Amino acid sequence: MNLDRPITVLVCALGGEGGGVLAEWLVDTAIAAGHSVQSTSIPGVAQRTGATTYYIEVFARPDAELGGRKPVFSLTPVPGALDLLVSSELLETARQIGSGMSDAVRTQVISSNGRSLTTAEKMQLADGRASSEVLMNVVRAHSAQAFVLDMTAIAQRAGTVISAVLFGAIAASGALPFARDAYRQTIRTGGRGAEASLRGFDAAFDAVAELRDARVAVAGAVEAVAGAAHETPVLLREFPAPTREIVALGHARVLEYQDARYAQCYLERLRRVLAAERTGDTAGANEFATTCETARHLALWMAFDDIVRVAELKCRASRFARVRAEVRAGDAELLRVFDHFKPGVAEFAALLPNSLAAALTRWERRRIARGRTALALPIKLPSHTVIGLLALRALAACKRLRRHGSRFGAEQAMIERWLAAVERGAREDAALGRALAECGRLIKGYGATNERGKDNLLHVVEHLAGAAHFETAGARTAAIAAAHRAALADDAGKAFDQALVQHGVRPRPVREQPVLWVRARPGGRAGGPKRKPVDAG
Repeated sequence: MNLDRPITVLVCALGGEGGGVLAEWLVDTAIAAGHSVQSTSIPGVAQRTGATTYYIEVFARPDAELGGRKPVFSLTPVPGALDLLVSSELLETARQIGSGMSDAVRTQVISSNGRSLTTAEKMQLADGRASSEVLMNVVRAHSAQAFVLDMTAIAQRAGTVISAVLFGAIAASGALPFARDAYRQTIRTGGRGAEASLRGFDAAFDAVAELRDARVAVAGAVEAVAGAAHETPVLLREFPAPTREIVALGHARVLEYQDARYAQCYLERLRRVLAAERTGDTAGANEFATTCETARHLALWMAFDDIVRVAELKCRASRFARVRAEVRAGDAELLRVFDHFKPGVAEFAALLPNSLAAALTRWERRRIARGRTALALPIKLPSHTVIGLLALRALAACKRLRRHGSRFGAEQAMIERWLAAVERGAREDAALGRALAECGRLIKGYGATNERGKDNLLHVVEHLAGAAHFETAGARTAAIAAAHRAALADDAGKAFDQALVQHGVRPRPVREQPVLWVRARPGGRAGGPKRKPVDAG
């Protein structure tokens, strides 16, 4: 922070959101802290000429250090000379950036990701909304640091208006030289509604502070791996510059998940994809997008969630600290934490060798086929006790056994099938390789959601990536991208099957699903449930 010039802040708020109150709070906080400050405002109509803007300049040094001198302030913001851009609506944020207000080196941007649709968007016969993803890319590309939150949801949970949430985000950004208590004292003196405003302020402050801490941790991980690269040149130097950050983060995630050998496997897989991409895109015009996307989704897939991973995360000291902060427990207060688990046969079989896992799974399927409920073991574990914590740590220590479990081998085999398709596609066409790499996004969640995502991905790999009826690589790429979007459209998979048929590929085979039949007696209670395998079609 340059202490010899004003700190410039532009606040953009829609009607009824308390933008004027927010500007007054900023002015009052600065005055109470002994700083010279000036505020001006320009009214606007959000759907035509933009939101009402409030421009505030705060001199960085307190008046006590100026020796009686008075700073000279500007009445209007200068494009590219803002230190902080604050907006309550995402399109309005992008509009101000489009006017040149934000500088990619200097300006911090605080924005809600909520949308208030413009008249032009509402006039469209179909979906005329501007893409939030495109707007987010604009914000990221033209800001030194961006904090984008669902501030409307935070305000609703706190029972306050969005101005209090924006105030908390501004305080946490560190753009102004005031302590947190100084901002909170300003709200307290506001009288009516102060408690709700403080709840919104604190929630936003904590959310932005968490984002800042996460970014510091990410930067530290990148620097650590980059530092290791200087000692071990083969780690990152062989990867092109656009890929190094995501590769470093993925390597750190996989290393923390399992061990150095597993992290080395991650890098070896990426080397194969990089070699294939260089073959299909010799000029590097695609900026190694296939390798970047593969690095992202490969790290997430290789670090799949299982009961060992869950136990490891739950017994960390940082987790207990976060829970204590969430419930706002004091240092002198006792906190009891109970973790509820309900592992089934799949979770137990995942850690067993293939032969034992297969036998256990077959036994469970026979039980279900006879109308039994899927076996599960409900556990209520007091994690705050010595016994509970030791149980979590004992389960987390099974990390070394993970490699010998049936699920680990199955996951690695599926990963290799996906990577083989990515390599073939990257050699043939840069866009095709990227489309196949982006399909790794289908792998998410756990349980049935995770299994469904893997089934969809493998179906794309086998029946679209390898189909022979596409005349060009562009047609194959379009089909894969359409199937990818459709697979994320609904859980039932109807859109996915329609997209497959549309591009000349048979839909997924229908699976047997257990249907629960309840026998009801006239005037009496329903009888016990019965399950019968039926054709879901």
